[in-house]
Amino acid sequence: MKNIIILGAGTSGTMMANHLVSKLSKNQWSITIIDQHKTHYYQPGFLFLPFDIYTTKQVKKKGKKFIPKGVNYIQDKIELIKPEEKVVILNDGGNLSYDILIVATGTNIAPEETEGMGGPMWHKNIFDFYTYDGAKALRNKLREWEGGKLVIHITEMPIKCPVAPLEFAFLADSFFKNKGMRDKVDITFVTPLDGVFTKPKATKALHYLLEEKGIKEVTDFNIERVDYENNKIIDYADTEVEYDLLVTVPTNMGDSLLERSGLGDDLNYIPTNKTTLQTIDNENIFAIGDCTNLPASKAGSVAHFEAEILTENILRYINGEELKEEFDGHANCFIETGNGKALLIDFNYTTEPVEGTFPFPGVGPLSLLKESRTNHMGKMAFRWIYWNMLIKGIHIPFVSATMSKKGKKIDN
Repeated sequence: MKNIIILGAGTSGTMMANHLVSKLSKNQWSITIIDQHKTHYYQPGFLFLPFDIYTTKQVKKKGKKFIPKGVNYIQDKIELIKPEEKVVILNDGGNLSYDILIVATGTNIAPEETEGMGGPMWHKNIFDFYTYDGAKALRNKLREWEGGKLVIHITEMPIKCPVAPLEFAFLADSFFKNKGMRDKVDITFVTPLDGVFTKPKATKALHYLLEEKGIKEVTDFNIERVDYENNKIIDYADTEVEYDLLVTVPTNMGDSLLERSGLGDDLNYIPTNKTTLQTIDNENIFAIGDCTNLPASKAGSVAHFEAEILTENILRYINGEELKEEFDGHANCFIETGNGKALLIDFNYTTEPVEGTFPFPGVGPLSLLKESRTNHMGKMAFRWIYWNMLIKGIHIPFVSATMSKKGKKIDN
């Protein structure tokens, strides 16, 4: 009996367990998934929790219910990976050997990396919304906040879901308008980039929306420290931005397991081939999702596309066949713009976000790079798709893992 071990039962790990269990012989292969947490979170929902659009019950479920029959589920912390011995060491001291290892350990926020950020004002007037606890604490704050200077800030790239901070700004504008207090709130969007997004074409469209909503922009802001005593963020050029309420996206880092195991880069992301998803240093270790150093967005749609291609490559690896260099960084993402509307962007490693309609050219019903209520409905529907299709490894019709060079979808 040979062993596949999946590290992490979040979006990527759970998808891979569901994909592989139906494709491998139970007489020849044992699949084990390991995670230290009991709860599976719908992380895109953290964006909506602070605004009371989603409830806490809508963004979390028991993780075990999504692990398919035939997959061994171990709830424990992973202490170490020893690639030379093909062994995973657990917190309880147990050792598990593997023939193939799939790393899906995700990414975490690290406010401690920035002076003053994670200090005494953390979750008091400095908040994140990238964690369940942070989003819930921010919800409670916004329920009673009377206004002032709201600063939405990105510490450094890469981050999970690069559009989420922009979405937060747009939703905040809508939220305060609906409360009849928009005139009491000054909103500023602060980014280390030279524009509001990583892709120039999308940046142009999103910049226009910020202007339209009266949201100020501060670009090229490379934060040095948070002066929590005087409510300021300060960059290395001594530029200061004052706040009454700071909503920040701290430095994102891969799991410390990868650092302990000597497998991570400076941010604890595992170096991975960007087209095959095989790790650079170990041919029997593959990686998927937010834990990789791929130049692709760290988002659920990307993990979904990766899972389809990685599943095929693992089967090819088992059969001694050449891996397909097929993953092209494909991402599509709804961007909430407030007031019941959203944008949809679709791009990959080399292709700028395309215009037109999705999934059917000329028909849609979703529009690309344009606001619409239909796009907002698509964003809201994604929660059902996530719980009922995506993490269960069920193919989502009309959504392909790759794009052509012209930006049109092509079949797998």
